[in-house]
Amino acid sequence: MTITQWFLFFLLVQIIHFLGVWKLYQKAGFKAWQALIPVYNAVILMRIINRPWWWVILIFIPIVNLIMFPVIWVETLRSFGKNSTLDTVLAVVTFGFYIYYVNYTQNVNYIANRDLKPTTSTGETVSSILFAVIVATIIHTYVMQPYTIPSSSLEKTLLVGDFLFVSKFHYGPRTPMTTVALPMAHDTIPFTEKPSYIKKPSLPYFRLPGFQKIQKNDIVVFNWPTDTVYKLQSYDPRPGVKKPIDKKTNYVKRAVGLPGEDISIKDGYVYINQEKLELNDRAKIQFSYLVTTDGTSFDLNSIVKKLGVTDPYGYVSSDRTQIGFRALTLEDVDYIKSFSAVKNIQRLPEQAYPGYVFPHNSTTWTPNNMGPLHIPAEGETIAITMDNLPIYKRAIEEYENNTLEVKDNQIYINNLPTNSYTFKQDYYFMMGDNRDNSEDSRIWGFVPYDHIVGKPVFIWMSLDHNVPWSNPLEKIRWNRLFTTVNGNGEQTSYFPYFIIVLIGYFGYTTYKNKKNKKQ
Repeated sequence: MTITQWFLFFLLVQIIHFLGVWKLYQKAGFKAWQALIPVYNAVILMRIINRPWWWVILIFIPIVNLIMFPVIWVETLRSFGKNSTLDTVLAVVTFGFYIYYVNYTQNVNYIANRDLKPTTSTGETVSSILFAVIVATIIHTYVMQPYTIPSSSLEKTLLVGDFLFVSKFHYGPRTPMTTVALPMAHDTIPFTEKPSYIKKPSLPYFRLPGFQKIQKNDIVVFNWPTDTVYKLQSYDPRPGVKKPIDKKTNYVKRAVGLPGEDISIKDGYVYINQEKLELNDRAKIQFSYLVTTDGTSFDLNSIVKKLGVTDPYGYVSSDRTQIGFRALTLEDVDYIKSFSAVKNIQRLPEQAYPGYVFPHNSTTWTPNNMGPLHIPAEGETIAITMDNLPIYKRAIEEYENNTLEVKDNQIYINNLPTNSYTFKQDYYFMMGDNRDNSEDSRIWGFVPYDHIVGKPVFIWMSLDHNVPWSNPLEKIRWNRLFTTVNGNGEQTSYFPYFIIVLIGYFGYTTYKNKKNKKQ
C-alpha cells in the first residue's frame, strides 16, 4: 500500500471508531467529538478504560497492535458493565463491531475506576499470557531474535546446531512490512505448511536508526533475496511463491563485499579492489578434499571429532581408501597428512555448469573463479550497458521496483531510454566460509540493505546433531555455550560465569526469603 492509501485507511478507521463509540464517550463524561480526533481519541479511550496512556503507543506498533485491539475491545465493554464470557467472545469474533450494538441499543452505565484485576484464575492466566506475548513480540521484532544454524556454510565459526541471538538494533530494526501476521512466527504457522501472514495490507519498508553499519567480515542474518520456495531444503513441486521481504527465508553469511567495492574470486579466495581479503582470526576458509588412504590404521571417527566438523564427509568408499571431506581448512589438511595411512590429499574440482553462477550469463565463471563485479552503493550512478545489464537487472527491477526492458538494443527504465542508473539503497556480497558447500551471493547475487535482518551476537545453546539425545552430556557442546559470534581471538564460553551468577542469585533470594519469614 502507498502512503496515500494508508492515510485514507487511517481516516476510515477513525470514522469507524467514532461511529461505534461516540455515545459511550458521552456516558463516560467526555464529548462526542473527542472520539473523532486521531490519536487524541485513543488517549481519551485509555482514560475511559482506566489504562495507562502508553498503551496508545502499542496500538501503532505493527503485529503488537493485532494483540492490543481485541484487548481494548474487551476492556471497553467491561468499562460499561459488559463482563460476561459471551460479551468477550462477541467482541473478538465480530472484530469489535459488537461495540456498535452496545453503543446504539444498550442502556449501559459507565463504571469509573473499575477494578482491573481479573476476577477468576482463568482471567489472570489469560492476562499474563497476553502481556508475555506482547513483550516477547516487541523484543523479537525490534531488539533480539533467536536463530538456529541450519547448514555448514560458516563451518568453524558457526556450527550446525548453534542457537543464536540475533541483534536487531546493531543495524537498526525494521518495522514489519506484513501488518497481519502471527506473532513471532516466520513464514509458516508452526507444525503446518500454512502461511503465517497475509500479504495485504502491507507497510512500506522502514528501518529505525542503528548504531553500527555493516563492517567487512561481519556475520549477518538477512532475508534470502531470491526466496520463492514453500519450504527450505525441500523438493516441493509446487510453483514458486513471491514472499514479502520480511517473510523470506532467513540466511546467515559473511559480508565479504561492501557497497561501492569491486569484488573478484580467485581459486576460492576473495579479492576486494584487487587486494586479497583478510579475514579475522576466527574465520577459517574451507574447501572440499579427496583423501586417499591405504585403508588401514585410519580412525575416521576420532579424526572427525578432532577436526570439530559438523558435516564431515560426503563420500566414504567401502574399504575406506577414498574419503571425500566437505570442509577442511589448510590446518586440517596438514593434520590429515600427518597420518601414515594417508597416501594423497587433493582439492576436489568444482561441480558447476555454464550459467550456474551469478549473473548466469557466463560460460567461464565458476563459484571459486568469478568477477570482477562492482557492488552498487546508495546514491551511486552506474553506467548500464548491454554487457553489464545482467549484473544489475534484478536489483533495478525487483529490489528497487522499476520496469526495465530492452528494445532495439536500447535499455528502457520506467519507459525512458537510459544508459545509467542511480541506485536507491546499498548492496552487499555475502559468502559462506565453506566455499564448496555454500549457496550464497555467488549464485543469486547482491543482498539489498532492506533485506538485512540483524547481527548474530551470542550463542546460547549448541547441539551436535551427530550425537543422539540418549547421550545428552555429549550432545551439548558445552564449550560453545554463551560465546560471542563476531570478533577476533579465541571464542570464550561465559557459561561458567553465568552458572556462578545464577547460584549466587538463588542463594541470595533464598537467604532473603528465610530472613523475611523470621521477621
